[in-house]
Amino acid sequence: MRWWPFRRQKIERRASGSGFTAEIMAARESYISGRRGLGELTATVQGAISLWEGALALADVTGTDMLPRSLMALLARSVALRGEAVFLIRDDRLVPCSDWDLRTRDGVPTAYRISLSEAGGGSTQTALAAEVIHIRIGSDPAAPWLGTAPLRRASLTGELLHAVEAALAEVFAQSPIGSQIVPFPEAPETDLQALGRSFRGQRGKVVLRESVNVSAAGGPAPAADWRPSSISPDLSRSMTAETLAAARDSILSAFGVLPALLNPAATGPLIREAQRHLAGWTLQPIAELIAEEAGAKLGGPVKIDVMRPLQAWDAGGKARAFSGMVEAMASAKAAGLEPAEVAKLLSLVGWADDIDRGPLQ
Repeated sequence: MRWWPFRRQKIERRASGSGFTAEIMAARESYISGRRGLGELTATVQGAISLWEGALALADVTGTDMLPRSLMALLARSVALRGEAVFLIRDDRLVPCSDWDLRTRDGVPTAYRISLSEAGGGSTQTALAAEVIHIRIGSDPAAPWLGTAPLRRASLTGELLHAVEAALAEVFAQSPIGSQIVPFPEAPETDLQALGRSFRGQRGKVVLRESVNVSAAGGPAPAADWRPSSISPDLSRSMTAETLAAARDSILSAFGVLPALLNPAATGPLIREAQRHLAGWTLQPIAELIAEEAGAKLGGPVKIDVMRPLQAWDAGGKARAFSGMVEAMASAKAAGLEPAEVAKLLSLVGWADDIDRGPLQ
């Protein structure tokens, strides 16, 4: 059939699901919305994650040059939102992975299929467990190879916070806040229209009500007191403020942040205690997990210290401890104690490992 106008074309190739647009959307969904896409969008959760990012970015890393501050901040955000982070080990750096799948043996990962994000489209490759650094927190005994984000462990509270903030946003966007009903006696329609037009452009809509009786507002016109009635919703009866505050405090507790840290009436000592709690009970254990995994995969001991860079919360206590240590050293020297005996005493308070850097670390 020579009249057929179409020529035979070559096989058309289209972009697969790992194209540029898909990679950008996946990256945005992963790092902004998290795995649930609810509470992660609130300022409460993002504020707690920012504390994690800042603290781990300030951490002292010794034993390797492959964990720069930018990578530590990225790791902190991934762990806070997803409960785990995976990095591919290259010759001189670590490459963050946007998605991964793994194979396990006896509950321990042995191989990974990872996806790497690129500006022009990502790529997928396989790697052995020794080529991958996998950080995870909140693992369950049923799946020890998976991490669990703090917000996922408290999903009910996260949904409550999301629901309350979404409801408040709807109220302020659609409810007649600032609107009033003004009693008005019977009058010609033209007068009502002229009066209504005079209120246009004023903030807080004014609704006019035409009375069917000769009197308005409970009394004969014009002797009645024509006080306007507000139709703004009364949110105090629904205990919205109390519910929102309780949900925020619970979410902060899930991230290891004391709710008192964000209390408007918080004072300096309270803020220092909250920062000490966050650094000592939440971030330093995570730093130890990172150091253990990095040391096992990078072939050398790695130490990550979150406590030393955040000493601002305990400057007064450090000064008092320094004064006490000087007096103790002077007393030990006057008593004729040997250095080994002094080191043994220091080990009782956990300072023996830090003598080279100073006993106040």
